[in-house]
Amino acid sequence: MTTRPHIISLGCRLNAVESEAMHRLAGAADLSDAVVVNTCAVTNEAVRSARQSIRRARRERPNARIIVTGCAAQISPQSFADMSEVDVVIGNQEKLEAAQWQALANDPSNTIRVDDIMSVRETAGHMIDAYGDRARAFLQIQNGCDHRCTFCIIPFGRGNSRSVPIARVIEQARILVDGGHQEIVLTGVDITSYGSELDGAPTLGTLVASILDQVPDLYRLRLSSIDGAEIDQQLFERITGDVRIAPHLHLSMQAGDNLILKRMKRRHSREQAIELCARIKERRPEMAFGADIIAGFPTETEEMFQRSLDIIDEANLQYTHVFPFSPREGTPAARMPQLPKDIIKERAARLRAKGNSALHSFLDGLVGTKADAVMESGGRARLGNFAGVKCDATSGKAGAIISLRLTARDGDMLLGHSTACTPSARAHS
Repeated sequence: MTTRPHIISLGCRLNAVESEAMHRLAGAADLSDAVVVNTCAVTNEAVRSARQSIRRARRERPNARIIVTGCAAQISPQSFADMSEVDVVIGNQEKLEAAQWQALANDPSNTIRVDDIMSVRETAGHMIDAYGDRARAFLQIQNGCDHRCTFCIIPFGRGNSRSVPIARVIEQARILVDGGHQEIVLTGVDITSYGSELDGAPTLGTLVASILDQVPDLYRLRLSSIDGAEIDQQLFERITGDVRIAPHLHLSMQAGDNLILKRMKRRHSREQAIELCARIKERRPEMAFGADIIAGFPTETEEMFQRSLDIIDEANLQYTHVFPFSPREGTPAARMPQLPKDIIKERAARLRAKGNSALHSFLDGLVGTKADAVMESGGRARLGNFAGVKCDATSGKAGAIISLRLTARDGDMLLGHSTACTPSARAHS
């Protein structure tokens, strides 16, 4: 009988996907009585949180082996190895190798197993049912990032961009659909850079078209966070013209002021972001948009911040993910003139309030309509536009495709009554 360690996953969705992969790899290696902390390095606060999680894990599991991995461990392995609570530090590449987990199961010694992430040239996709049911599966298509935004340390934890070949992605997608998954979410660090280093340099649009054409029984394909500056024409045509792509895009927007975007070293302007959303919305009116926005970036004036507030309306954003700026040691932005913390906190609160108002208006507009959704666990469902719905008790099992009558808004979610249910991913055909 295999045993599996306890995994503490911090940070992004990709970390969550990889944590599940580690869970399976460690279980197959019979690694027992261990806690794995999968760290995040996006901010200094994220690193502090990782250290707190490690200390808490040691208090709660005094006899367990503490294994630390993830972006913070990749960037600064010795600092974690120096913690008295830590037994082993492994890198972002090593954490996904079966041989490493077998070695960890056989070798209890304190060690650092971290290689140069920048030397990694290939990546393998991971198929993860992240909800423990058949509602959706995450399929990793890419890792790493070739860009150097001034606020971001992640390329040094993930390495350069590298992609899973199309044939392998198609093979995995078919396995997931044949296994009963209704929805596949394509994940990575910078998925719109997909394919640039592969033979023939296929784009994300090429990959998406291949999945949709070669896996006809897939009910819904969802894209995780994308960079609007890198959307190729084929991807644009599929997003706006194929109903099997979820009508929801989460954009890596970061700010609404052009000078701040330039200082962030982003690749789009305010006008380009607004125009992209308008073009997509014109072709596909049901599309909903989300965006990451940073509050209080160095040198941001009140006037500059106001443009970030305004872009919620001007780009027609329904979902906002607000980050109060936190300087990450080792990044250019950390050396720029910083704003007072109270101003950053206040601006983040105003952005969140504006974003919540936009979300509630969007959800209120859906009340009284009917829509198809994929059931999740716990009596909840997810619409294609990413709206969450609390369903009545007769709505069906997780993974079922249901037709809902949306009856009311309850906070950040909708209430819905099921009118029909089918267990098949082929319901769209």
